[in-house]
Amino acid sequence: MNLKHQTLGELIIENQKNSNYSSGELSKLLNGIGLAAKLVNHEVNKAGLVDILGGVGEYNVQGEAQQKLDLMANNTFIDTLTKREIVCGIASEEEESFININSLDLKNKNKYVLLIDPLDGSSNIDVNVSVGTIFSIYKRVTKIGTPVEIEDFLQEGNKQIAAGYIIYGSSTMLVLTTGQGVNGFTLNPAIGTFYLSHPNMRQPENGEIYSINEGNSAFFSKGLNEYLDFCKQPLDNKPAYKARYVGSLVADFHRNLIKGGIYLYPQTKIDLKGKLRLLYECNPIAFLAKQAGGEETDGKQSVLDIKPKKLHERVPFFTGSSNMVNKLKSFLKEEE
Repeated sequence: MNLKHQTLGELIIENQKNSNYSSGELSKLLNGIGLAAKLVNHEVNKAGLVDILGGVGEYNVQGEAQQKLDLMANNTFIDTLTKREIVCGIASEEEESFININSLDLKNKNKYVLLIDPLDGSSNIDVNVSVGTIFSIYKRVTKIGTPVEIEDFLQEGNKQIAAGYIIYGSSTMLVLTTGQGVNGFTLNPAIGTFYLSHPNMRQPENGEIYSINEGNSAFFSKGLNEYLDFCKQPLDNKPAYKARYVGSLVADFHRNLIKGGIYLYPQTKIDLKGKLRLLYECNPIAFLAKQAGGEETDGKQSVLDIKPKKLHERVPFFTGSSNMVNKLKSFLKEEE
């Protein structure tokens, strides 16, 4: 089959044959995520035409102002996957606790749980900047047929079965790994199908982009600021690297995945543990980075090796081209 004409569903079925999880349940779950993504994409693309922009006057469990599109995306993914009975539990960045999903006979036989950031970067939606959805899938550790428990969600990132993101931009793309590399699918809006457009995505070992909110540099560690100085050192009469920062993890990571670069969201003297969520953002993006030949760290260890202690745990996060991340590590290690 011509790769350009291969659909998301077809590639999932093909990979299923080479997977240890070939019951078809994972395939149904990934297809369900694709369906929910199309529904969210439809709403995002008409955001300027209907009353769906702005905040709702409420705050999520992290104390952040919720946007109307946050709630729309959250409800869309939960409703779509719940009705299809293809997952036994869901944890969302927008929900205080996890959701146990019972099938009609009240004995959920499904074995996967989903963790999701329904709309990453939603604060940018009012100004028409790309936003996205980030998701992560684990096999439950408690007994199948019983209600899910907190331990089903508090698993290390290296135990992920699949992870990915959807970026709603000039085109809508779903970037996915099931532990067999990374593939990107672009939505054909005319027929509502995701087609394989970026097979076997690989992050360049080197890059020219660094992505960080330097407005907080007064609160960064000495080692991090020294690394940023290194990034700006003149090289052939121009800075070694270019600063590019959108403020949407999906958008910044997606650009750096394709072009090469490093994304940095450190701890600061104000946010001692950083602001990104381990389970909903860092683990799935770190898994994708490693599968694409990139690197990731919290500054001291692999994010994927951290044992979570709570659903909304935050950690510092650095990811990108392997040589750039390793260079950052040398500055942070020297500081220690």
